[in-house]
Amino acid sequence: MKNNIVSVNWLHKNLNNPDLIILDASQKNNKFDLKTKFEGLQIKNTRFFDLKNSFSKKDTVLPNMLPSAKEFEQECRKLGINKSSKIVVYDNLGIYTSPRVWWLFKTMGHNTIAVLDGGLPAWNSEGFELEPIVKNTYNQGDFEATFHPELVKDIEAIKTNLKTKTAIVIDARSEGRFNGTSPDPRPNLKSGHIPNSINLPYSQVLENGKFKSEKKLTEIFKTLKLDNNPLIFTCGSGITACILMLASELVSKNPKAVYDGSWTEWASENDTTIQTIT
Repeated sequence: MKNNIVSVNWLHKNLNNPDLIILDASQKNNKFDLKTKFEGLQIKNTRFFDLKNSFSKKDTVLPNMLPSAKEFEQECRKLGINKSSKIVVYDNLGIYTSPRVWWLFKTMGHNTIAVLDGGLPAWNSEGFELEPIVKNTYNQGDFEATFHPELVKDIEAIKTNLKTKTAIVIDARSEGRFNGTSPDPRPNLKSGHIPNSINLPYSQVLENGKFKSEKKLTEIFKTLKLDNNPLIFTCGSGITACILMLASELVSKNPKAVYDGSWTEWASENDTTIQTIT
């Protein structure tokens, strides 16, 4: 598995690969109140990847924060994931939480991970079988995590970048939230953006629930005039930033990272600057 995304047809042909593990990253709720038609359904032999409870840092008020390598390793082993596992991850909205899981595995040194392009909606549209979600236990895996710090940035790195202007910060939130003209879905947060960051709403890299073609993605990123600069992706809480990072990974070789705390952290601090466009 060399690609970062796979088609539903590829997955259907490879379902019986003994090294293949399919993960469902679907969440019951989201900040955009997006709904699915596939509640309670899964692809056969799927294992539930509990992004919120098992694969996020626990001792923080910030949502979806990266767990430690040890915690990630232990939770992966509980799911029966091995060093040799080839992983495909999907969600029931098409492309939403699954790229976050792709980024987590990349950050923890596991590269045989791909997102199912189009997720459950695409799988269903091809007429492939779905089954009711079943809770299972698995034989302990031997997964090993090796943390790659270059793929994640913290708030201090963002503050430093304001001075050095080394990297380009790309924000996946809506134009209204970025500009400060629409409220943030978290009522205690101001809207606006990190100074000098640019806006690319995540929906602009998707089409009919899948990633746009490489040609279209190339054009999108070309218009941003990124050159060879390092890229840091941000959003509200680190979920949709990973959609942009994966889209960029499909067409560019720029160094890439995710600002894990994202806007929830930036807008919560007292010593950060918030820019608006009115």
